[in-house]
Amino acid sequence: MYDLITLGSISVDLYFKGDSLTIADNRFQLAYGGKYFTDYFHEGLGGGAVNVAIGAQKNGLRASLVAAIGNNDFKHFIKSALHKNSVSDFYCRIKEHYYNISAILLTDNGEKTIINFQNANHNLFENKRDYEILGRTKAIFIASALEDKLKVLVECESKDILAFVNLGKKDCKRSNEELEEIIQKTTVLFVNGHEFAELVKKPYEEVLFHKNIVDFYFPSLQNKILVVTDGKNGSFAYQSNKVFFQKAIDVPKIVDTTGSGDAYTAGFIAEFFKSRNITSAMENGAIYAAKILQKIGAN
Repeated sequence: MYDLITLGSISVDLYFKGDSLTIADNRFQLAYGGKYFTDYFHEGLGGGAVNVAIGAQKNGLRASLVAAIGNNDFKHFIKSALHKNSVSDFYCRIKEHYYNISAILLTDNGEKTIINFQNANHNLFENKRDYEILGRTKAIFIASALEDKLKVLVECESKDILAFVNLGKKDCKRSNEELEEIIQKTTVLFVNGHEFAELVKKPYEEVLFHKNIVDFYFPSLQNKILVVTDGKNGSFAYQSNKVFFQKAIDVPKIVDTTGSGDAYTAGFIAEFFKSRNITSAMENGAIYAAKILQKIGAN
């Protein structure tokens, strides 16, 4: 029995950093026909499911994940990296002709531009037997990459499993009815500040996160826990008319922002799983996110 099984994607992340990658107006300026030689290269894993699984494992939970792994030259690297981090790949699906690769260009202050390719052959739940996996864990995390969230949540509800869900940009385009169904079957809902603004169809600058935004925008979330991450502005949580705040932890130098949101989520889940305490979970999330910000790589 696992403490946590994460559902979503695994990418192979290829990082490049160097002075030849010129920047102007907050954009990389790369010329047609140009060839650029970088000073630094790093190969790592990415994707919400794997970032949270590795982070949860490092924070004391026994974790596994359900994700697609392509039957290609990257398969050995992915499986080796998972094993190195003590995360089980037993439930991963080996898919023919499947790739999920990101080229990540880094700036000196840790910001990045990501170029991703992922083809469509990555269904995780293809038949009824696949859902039996959910009976082998005490909690699940559903990453934003998993589109068919509702069927999984229905199974989790029937098995009384803690359900942590990360909403992404595609989820923000769902109908209100679909979102309501997902929300009602979720234990803790994670979303970043900009995505929340998109979700409620408001300009980001107009959303007052220090106020009870649940009462104002999403009354149906009153009995659930909503966590909003807002980068350097810290994080907020809302439950039963209470508003919680955790400031972002200062670090000497931000090296790479990739995966910092997933790191916060992993730290939060690990502590909440043990204590059921929102305040200590938010603090642990902020601490682990700060660690990830100080290194290259999402986990």
